[in-house]
Amino acid sequence: MADRLRIALLVSCAVALVATAFTAGAAKVYRWTDRSGITHYGDHVPDAAPPSEIKVIPVYSEPSAIAQLRIENDGDRYLAWADNRLSGPIEVQLDFSRANNITGEPRLPARTTVAPRGSTLVAVLSTEDPGRGGDFELHMDSLPGDPSARPRNVDYLLPLQQRSFRIDQGYGGQFSHSDSQNRYAVDFAAQIGTPVLAARDGVVMQVESDFDKAGLNLEKYGGRANFVRILHDDGSMTLYAHLKADGALVRLGQRVRAGQQIGLSGNTGFTTGPHLHFAVQVNRGMRLESIPFKMSGPAGPLRIGAGP
Repeated sequence: MADRLRIALLVSCAVALVATAFTAGAAKVYRWTDRSGITHYGDHVPDAAPPSEIKVIPVYSEPSAIAQLRIENDGDRYLAWADNRLSGPIEVQLDFSRANNITGEPRLPARTTVAPRGSTLVAVLSTEDPGRGGDFELHMDSLPGDPSARPRNVDYLLPLQQRSFRIDQGYGGQFSHSDSQNRYAVDFAAQIGTPVLAARDGVVMQVESDFDKAGLNLEKYGGRANFVRILHDDGSMTLYAHLKADGALVRLGQRVRAGQQIGLSGNTGFTTGPHLHFAVQVNRGMRLESIPFKMSGPAGPLRIGAGP
């Protein structure tokens, strides 16, 4: 099969933010000159670099993929692996976009859960008729979270450090809270740079912090919000989105406690103005959904209504 088999791969990894469109965003390259006068470029600056010689160069990059589809040749068959890049579980679904004389074991489409930073064999691919060649094209979708999660009814803390608060968009808001992953999200008004706090203990499973622009073009800005996603011990996840550029103050795999600062609010991605988008989400089997939650404010429990 190896001599006559042609393969093509296509990986679709939903970031599961306010929208899931993948468009280019801002990142950084650093340029500095060492003491010998030699100019260097890199994605970080060594401690020994003279600060006066450091220059930040904005560049464009794609939002980080949460999974990688990897194919290994194993004699007369191919092994399709899913590699998880997050510090929390993900679910993947592998399917053929096209298949000629090729079958999968298990039969595709096939789903599986991949452990944090782990790899899982999703399917073994081989020819149906070994006497002739074949070709195929694969497509893999991925979503954060374990579909076996059973969220508990807990009380969340207010995710902002400020004396007063205002909700600009509540449950089912018509502007951007009408889909399943945002239906029970809440947009808190917040000036850029307001400290963002963890609403519950957990582990940082996903971070995006390199974007620096906002706008109302969904196709252009829908996938360009900076955010932190925190995994909780019951499998649910909290999302803190629209952080400022470099506004994520935590790292992947870091354990945080409720009330700990995790970032700075901002105005990035698909948004009308500065605010913090907060949601509690679960994976319902290749379907990311937001769920209602209880939260305490300065004067006691919040009553979160619909709209606007």
